[in-house]
Amino acid sequence: MAWWKVSSAGKDVNPDLAIERESPSFNVETLINILHGGAEETRLRRSVVTTIQKDPVFSLEDLYFKTRAERYEGAIRNAFHLKKKFKEFGWEDNGPEVIHAYRALSGEYALNIHNVFTQSLNALGTDQQIAKWLPLATNYQILGTYAQTELGHGTYLRGLETTATFDPKTQEFIVDTPNITATKWWPGDLGKTCTHALVLAQLHSMGKKYGMHPFIVPVRSLKDHSPLPGITVGDIGPKMSFDQVDNGYLMMRNIRIPKENMLSRFSEVLPDGSYVKRGSDQINYFTMISVRVSMIGNEVVDSLKKACTIAVRYSAVRRQSELKPRAQEAKILDYQTQQQKLLPLLATCYSIHFMATYVAAVYNKVFKEIRVENFSSLAELHAITSGIKAFATEICSNGVEVCRKACGGHGYSLYSGLPTLYTRVVASCTYEGENTVLHLQVARFLIKCFAAAQSGKPLPQTTSYLSTRLSSGCQANTHLDFLNPDVYMKAYESRAYRLIASAANKLHRLVQSGTEQYEAWNNTSVELVKASIAHIHYLTVKTFTSAVSTLSTQPEIKTVLKRLCDLYALHGIFTSAGDFLQHGYLSGKQLELATTAYLGLLAELRKDAVLLVDAFDYSDQQLISALGTYDGNVYHNLLEWSQRNPDIKKVSPVFEKYLKPYLQSNQSKL
Repeated sequence: MAWWKVSSAGKDVNPDLAIERESPSFNVETLINILHGGAEETRLRRSVVTTIQKDPVFSLEDLYFKTRAERYEGAIRNAFHLKKKFKEFGWEDNGPEVIHAYRALSGEYALNIHNVFTQSLNALGTDQQIAKWLPLATNYQILGTYAQTELGHGTYLRGLETTATFDPKTQEFIVDTPNITATKWWPGDLGKTCTHALVLAQLHSMGKKYGMHPFIVPVRSLKDHSPLPGITVGDIGPKMSFDQVDNGYLMMRNIRIPKENMLSRFSEVLPDGSYVKRGSDQINYFTMISVRVSMIGNEVVDSLKKACTIAVRYSAVRRQSELKPRAQEAKILDYQTQQQKLLPLLATCYSIHFMATYVAAVYNKVFKEIRVENFSSLAELHAITSGIKAFATEICSNGVEVCRKACGGHGYSLYSGLPTLYTRVVASCTYEGENTVLHLQVARFLIKCFAAAQSGKPLPQTTSYLSTRLSSGCQANTHLDFLNPDVYMKAYESRAYRLIASAANKLHRLVQSGTEQYEAWNNTSVELVKASIAHIHYLTVKTFTSAVSTLSTQPEIKTVLKRLCDLYALHGIFTSAGDFLQHGYLSGKQLELATTAYLGLLAELRKDAVLLVDAFDYSDQQLISALGTYDGNVYHNLLEWSQRNPDIKKVSPVFEKYLKPYLQSNQSKL
């Protein structure tokens, strides 16, 4: 019996879902191992997930009936109980078990931003600072948060108003929020929990300004948890989601902290007030880069994978209307329109999965270089992570909503799990950088690379195509040609190149005609965003294609992943046809051929759809969905979950207050 069947409460698998798994065209377990880092990593992950889910303290049952206060308390309980489990099982605080345990809890844990606090210490602190603060944070002797965003500024970090002014007489920094808009706003773990904050503030010393830098600021007393003098702190209140997280606000009135509380691996203030910088100004953004890398693989694509699992399984058991006259009602997954909603999203899950793996590898490489003060790849890393964050969060949040609507009325119920996934993942479009702003940052990097290419200078690897000579047009003659990765890769490369070139040329023309640089940039910003999207889309298709090409020893899996890759690439052409037609690379006839190939892939992948979501390997407890359980007993689940509502056994006070006077006043007439 497969490990995830244990969570199906002993019920038989719905025959409509069982038949989807009867004659697999590939080995699901092998694909699971490919997606999750090998057989040993799969075994470890399942072991951790089983351990977490067997512990009654971590139970997620009846989650949808809990209040905001209960969710927060439960998340705190889970965080500290998880700490005990780590010690009990000998799991390392930074070991592979961490991510597996967090995934098993489906977001119901606190102190996530405390982990960002410790990551920042490791990345930006000196060896002495790490030696002092990290053990305290690791052992929960202090609880940290990362305080960057302010009421008046978010993504535009140079606009942050909180200041840290060095006082050479006392060897202290004076940290201050000079006005309301400088109030730190949104940091998780700040509202009710943390004792310390890593505050991003504008450094002032000896009358000069040096930009944003990180400072450790004590926020609450370690004795009674009360706010320290000069500190105003609290919870920002109800949100669209994340009820378990105490997002907070922080005001600081001339708080004095020791000089050594400025994290100083890459820049520091000397005792006489002079400033020393080592490396790039962008290094102080490195925490955000780190978080973006983590969130794409562990949160964003995870949400779309769960949504696709729920929607595909539901679509394989939900029957609706007649497809064939006078026949049994058809599975909605058999309708081409349902396939066109869900299967490209399934392909997107795989494409973003491989892209996230690639970006993590680039990040690890660059991080090692930075530790030895080699900053040559930092700008490229910033562009990649900014672009994929903006690209993936937009696609995945929109995709989860498509999955929800694809499940009809039942998708609107919290029991489906889909509204919760959507309200969580859509927040990622703004935290760690607003997406439009991030695309414009990527575009700035691309414009510089395009100019370098025109001058014959070497380019970073991810933009090397800007130095290549473009072909005049697509060479495809039949719809089968569009199933050749070389054909659609050249189309994506051409699209990205031409949109970047078009934006760069427009920008240049405006400046040459006398337009101020800032105004020319603003007047080109729509084209610049399109150029960034095209660049990241190209890299994503390229990465997926590369991942498929390495699977020479698993021909069956290579076949199905090749179809997914083809579908992902052709879906992009189908939905963004104007970009490919605009500069004449594709003709109208070729677009028709690409569409034929695209729609043909829907029918081919239909038979593998359930198996492909099974390969994501989620237990029922991780999905928390009445529609998405492995056994497919949707209607049984919906009714059973409704009957677990604790309010169902109570007489509503509404009866006594409002209904009773009217209902009982007419009893004599009945």
